[in-house]
Amino acid sequence: MVFVSFYYYLFVACLVVIYYLLPLKYRYFSLLAGSIGFYWYLSQHSKRRFFSLIMMAFICWGMSQYMKSKNKDRKICFVIGLCAAAIPLLVIKESNFVLWMLMHKSVPDWWFVPIGISFYSMQLIAYTVDVYKSKVIAEKNFFKFLLFVSFFPQIIQGPIPRYEQLSHQLVEGHRFDENRFVKGFIQILWGFFLKLCIADKAGIIVDKVFDNFPTYQGMYVLVAGILYSFQLYADFLACTTLAKGVSGLFGIEIIDNFNRPYFSRSIKEFWRRWHMSLSSWLRDYIYIPLGGNRNGKIRKYINLLITFAVSGIWHGGGFKFLFWGLLHGAYQIIGEFTKPFRKKIDYKLHLGEKSRILRVFDTLFTFMLVMLAWIIFRADHLKSGLKMIKTIVTVHNYWIFTNDSLYGLGLSWKEFHMLVFCLIALLLVSYKQEKGLNVAERILKCNIFVRWGIYIGMIIFVLIFGTYGYGFDPQAFIYGGF
Repeated sequence: MVFVSFYYYLFVACLVVIYYLLPLKYRYFSLLAGSIGFYWYLSQHSKRRFFSLIMMAFICWGMSQYMKSKNKDRKICFVIGLCAAAIPLLVIKESNFVLWMLMHKSVPDWWFVPIGISFYSMQLIAYTVDVYKSKVIAEKNFFKFLLFVSFFPQIIQGPIPRYEQLSHQLVEGHRFDENRFVKGFIQILWGFFLKLCIADKAGIIVDKVFDNFPTYQGMYVLVAGILYSFQLYADFLACTTLAKGVSGLFGIEIIDNFNRPYFSRSIKEFWRRWHMSLSSWLRDYIYIPLGGNRNGKIRKYINLLITFAVSGIWHGGGFKFLFWGLLHGAYQIIGEFTKPFRKKIDYKLHLGEKSRILRVFDTLFTFMLVMLAWIIFRADHLKSGLKMIKTIVTVHNYWIFTNDSLYGLGLSWKEFHMLVFCLIALLLVSYKQEKGLNVAERILKCNIFVRWGIYIGMIIFVLIFGTYGYGFDPQAFIYGGF
């Protein structure tokens, strides 16, 4: 049951009906039952996968009850809760890599990977730390706490919610609100467009190039790197948009995870806009506890590199993820070092901070740095990723842009042009949003005939031009694998 399947939305529709039929104070039971049932299904009826979530949640909840008091055992309970949340994630993420490095052996076949552990572990760690620091009051009811940990629209691929933001919305019960419901429906349609018309279609070319290197080098790698940047963005934005949309059907609002990151003018700004729930988590629970920028520049840079190393490790085991994380840390350090020099150049060229030329240049340069890092992120290994980047400079096959070579990468010329059209549509919508336009709110203000014309038009467009329209099966969400 993937998040773009018919059966998933049949399940959502049944749950919505049950939710609004129940009395307000009991409505959270339907969400809890639906979330637990959904997780059991995704766990492929594996008791070990299923109960790993239950046990981790129970231990963290139990330890939080003891942390409410100021007794001497409070710190011990904190450490136990933190270990219960963090150690399974570290073992699962890094065990294969460590075993291979030390013994050249893979993890035994009996090993199992709980679904969504990368996301709910972060929730549990944040909750445990916040209770210990008295930022939030520990939840007395285990079932309400379990609902917060297992809420089905976002458990598999985020965003990573904070307890104080989401918990009360889940348990208080919501009356039916037509505007919220329709807005959720619009977000679901937009999520389908992002996933089926952009991410999965771009993924066909990306897989062709990355899976067949060094057959495809030079400009092929550049095209694949650019498309992978948009594939990853559209895919992850789709899953969080679908999560927001489905949550909105129940009157629940979850946090935004993206703020048009490819409009960023620096890597620092990029990380304020990309995967914002993870970025803020790393800031609050890694960077600031390490000392942040309070102990001089050298210590600040070390803390920054450690934080980005953690980000890399969170995404997976292996040198390529660690290198990718450290590369983004190095980008920020170099950017800060060179800032005075760049300002002098801008001044001599009479380019002010609000100069359109400078804004475009900064945006494109930042995108290029992010795209090169994504190539390493997507490559099979660090060494092959670096080789792919090298061929962009050393292999001069520019002729692929003037003949039909790009049409031989898995998409026909019609499909390729439709992908380009959809990417332009995404950029235009993002540009309007950057200027302050709320597209969903604008649609809701239209009369009923225009609104339904837009809804039906979007559905028909996705059915005809999306991945389903060309006979492909939808790929799994990329971040579901992290």
